[in-house]
Amino acid sequence: MASQNCQRRFKDMTNQEPGKDNKTSSDSPRSPWKLAVSVAMPLFITMTMVLLFGSGKKYRVLATIFWLPPLWFIHLASLGSSFLMGLAAWLVWSDGGFDSESHALPLYVAQISLSMVWNPLVLVIGVAWLGFVFCVIQFGTLFACYFYFKRVSPSAEYLIRPCLTWVAYLTFVTCQLIAYL
Repeated sequence: MASQNCQRRFKDMTNQEPGKDNKTSSDSPRSPWKLAVSVAMPLFITMTMVLLFGSGKKYRVLATIFWLPPLWFIHLASLGSSFLMGLAAWLVWSDGGFDSESHALPLYVAQISLSMVWNPLVLVIGVAWLGFVFCVIQFGTLFACYFYFKRVSPSAEYLIRPCLTWVAYLTFVTCQLIAYL
């Protein structure tokens, strides 16, 4: 019986028409290249922002205050949040969520764009009040992503929760920096 199934599968594979759209494993919904793109792009963007704008000299002076996290922790948590958001986006993408939920992709792009703004705005320029405004907007955008992503993939919902926690904490830190910068 098993040999008959194997022969039938082989016959089906060899008798495909050349003009037909023959899907390969890279076209499958959960393909590795989609995972690589979904995770690598936000990580690359975040790493670029950290390397270009991450050496906040003003912040390092203030980091002696005990409730402000060290700069390396902010960068590491930002990279972790980007990784989790990329993974959540991959789950939504592979389940067809960017097609069915029309607001999911623009919200995800907006969230990634807003996450790029905090480093140069607060650490280099030193405009904490504007950084606070961007953090609040980013939190709202991330919450909207959470709402739309959980409709498509319940696993993506659990990946976004730590990102929401991180942005809420970053908003708190930025609010505390308003008094010092």
